[in-house]
Amino acid sequence: MAAAVAALAMLAMGLQYRLVETRLMQAQRALLTADLDGFAALYDQRRIIAVREAIALRAASGADEMLLLMDRQGGVLAGTLPGWPEGLARQGGGFTIDPAQEIIRDGHRWLAVARELPGGFPLLLGRSLQPVDDTLADLRRGMLGLLLAVLLAAGGTGWLAARWVMARIGRVNALADRVAGGDLSARLPGPRAPDEFGLLETHVHAMLDRIENLNRATHHLSDTIAHELRTPLNRMVQRLARLEGQEEEVGALKAEMRQAIRMFDALLDISRAEADQGGGGLVPVDLSSVAAEVWELYEPLAEDKGLLPRAEVASGLQVLGDRTLIAQVVANLLDNAIKYCGPGDSLALTVATEGGRHVLRLADSGPGLPAGLREEAFDRFTRADRDRARGIKGHGLGLALVRAIAARHGARLILPQTARGLTVELAFPVLAEGGV
Repeated sequence: MAAAVAALAMLAMGLQYRLVETRLMQAQRALLTADLDGFAALYDQRRIIAVREAIALRAASGADEMLLLMDRQGGVLAGTLPGWPEGLARQGGGFTIDPAQEIIRDGHRWLAVARELPGGFPLLLGRSLQPVDDTLADLRRGMLGLLLAVLLAAGGTGWLAARWVMARIGRVNALADRVAGGDLSARLPGPRAPDEFGLLETHVHAMLDRIENLNRATHHLSDTIAHELRTPLNRMVQRLARLEGQEEEVGALKAEMRQAIRMFDALLDISRAEADQGGGGLVPVDLSSVAAEVWELYEPLAEDKGLLPRAEVASGLQVLGDRTLIAQVVANLLDNAIKYCGPGDSLALTVATEGGRHVLRLADSGPGLPAGLREEAFDRFTRADRDRARGIKGHGLGLALVRAIAARHGARLILPQTARGLTVELAFPVLAEGGV
């Protein structure tokens, strides 16, 4: 900030300096023009004699001027110079100011007019620019002092502003420390200022409110888990009460237990995937080969159910990931599709590179998702009422696991709108060649 202020100050002072220099030079030209006009009037009266007398008179007065009138043979008729300056060319005739020349004599600058009057008489008139140079030097010293003062003022102002900003940031950091310590109800005291920091505090409060809501949702999730487990466990208790060596009852009991265990396993898998988000521990994986291997396992199941399966898998697509988790994603998607689709429905697996990412897409022409479930399709325990009514078993954890594993791999999970059925896309970041 101080540097910006200093730069603007320097720009303003540079413009001011140039303006003063221009005005001073214009003043010197005006004085030289007045001299030329005076000599022109004398020349009109008595020609060279009047000009010589005027120059001799002014030279005798000791004025700090450059005056010289010479005869045709190069002899000095009158003036303050012993002879014509070496290398100085005569430019035109008459008593006009243009063109004027800047010359150096005795270490000083002069504004001079060199002419040749009618009859071959050289004339040189000049005014010293030393007053201009002295004035500009004083102006530069003053500007330098002013610049230093501006820098000090800008630095002091910047320091005060930084202290004020850090104090406001410290206020937010103190709140963050309290929240990190477990106090989710912590809030900043007092009214919020109508500035960017006040807006930041508003956003932080909104974020904390969201976290509290999520925390409550977590407790609700625990209640849901307990509710979901209560029914199969009650069934097991009831059947155990009737168990008297009946194989059918034993088989049903084992099925209920396996279903409960699968739900627990899915929840643990989701928790592990969410805990490992960030990319650590991932290695290069051939997405194409993993998808193809899982497809080979599920394709016969799809055909047995009367589906029309097809796969288009581009070879050699590498991603950074966990082979087991990627296989689990593909298996979950295929298992869901086969479970909900009916005879005659199509099932298509595509693995290709699109838009700078490796995209794994599974599309079916089954019943799809009810419109009201699209937003929460990947939430845990989300199931459509129609599926419960049809007696389709499940706990609504398959797509939740898919979302957790996608996040673990930095993949974008998309549900494109389709006219029929359900399409799920996972767009994985492309693994750079030779990258790990």
